Amino acid sequence: MEIIYADTFFKRFKGLMGKKNFDHVLVFTNLTDSGIHTMFMRFEIDVYFADEKGMIFEKATLKPWKFYRPKKQAKWILEAKKGLLKIKIGDYLDFI
Repeated sequence: MEIIYADTFFKRFKGLMGKKNFDHVLVFTNLTDSGIHTMFMRFEIDVYFADEKGMIFEKATLKPWKFYRPKKQAKWILEAKKGLLKIKIGDYLDFI
């Protein structure tokens, strides 16, 4: 599975907007805010929030045209098509 890094302002801003399908994982880095939106998206996504140790501390499944803010600031955010990843809260990321 391909991992695409959204490590610049423009890449984070664009995210998955306008995509018809997406079978990769989008990883947001260099975050100043953990809030996300699904404006202009065409499919549901699973969003995983990881702390500085790479541990997943929160997951949200979002339909298009929604806003979401996790309970605390994330170091990394992963976005993937709903059901694509089998990650659970408490799992650690090892690709970072």
